[in-house]
Amino acid sequence: MQPLIDGLIFIVDDDASVREALAWLLRSRRLASEHYASAETFELRLAEEPMPLQPHCLLLDVRMPGTSGLVLFDRLAERGLIEEMPVIFLTGHADVPTAVDAVKRGAFDFCEKPFSDNALVDRIEQALGQSLRAMHLRQTRHLLRRRIAELTDRERDVMRLVVEGLPNKLIADQLSISVRTVEVHRARVFDKMEVRSAVELANLLRAL
Repeated sequence: MQPLIDGLIFIVDDDASVREALAWLLRSRRLASEHYASAETFELRLAEEPMPLQPHCLLLDVRMPGTSGLVLFDRLAERGLIEEMPVIFLTGHADVPTAVDAVKRGAFDFCEKPFSDNALVDRIEQALGQSLRAMHLRQTRHLLRRRIAELTDRERDVMRLVVEGLPNKLIADQLSISVRTVEVHRARVFDKMEVRSAVELANLLRAL
């Protein structure tokens, strides 16, 4: 079965049999994975290699020797990584309340061991979808900031008032410039921001 989204799944679990079973399951669904026996080895990987360019998510055991899954999750959250790398906790029955609390703090979901293969893969594909959307949003924000940086100070002033819904005459009055000058700046803003209307411009800026 071809996956809905091409992605990479990180597996962090101290139990070798769980890692191997998950890796086999993901291979059977044509999903790539990397597995790590501890939070420490996974953090080392993050420090030494760039993040994947394709959507990715993390299957994370709650309880592990050394750094626990919860501590690792908090570190990833502090670094702002869990939007593009959604975390699915793997938990035993006793840790379900802990996993529920982690979901409230930003984890994508949790799966209780033993888990249903189909249900887990469904959630993984949904997490990859979230990762893809987060990556697109970051790229959009980066592009918008570049476009805004190319605007002059006056063009930014005009853009702000255009987005507020002011007509050209009121913009001219507020900035003490002519209506014709407003029209010129407005046209340049639309051209640089690659939009055709004030509504489109406002919607674009909401991404920031």
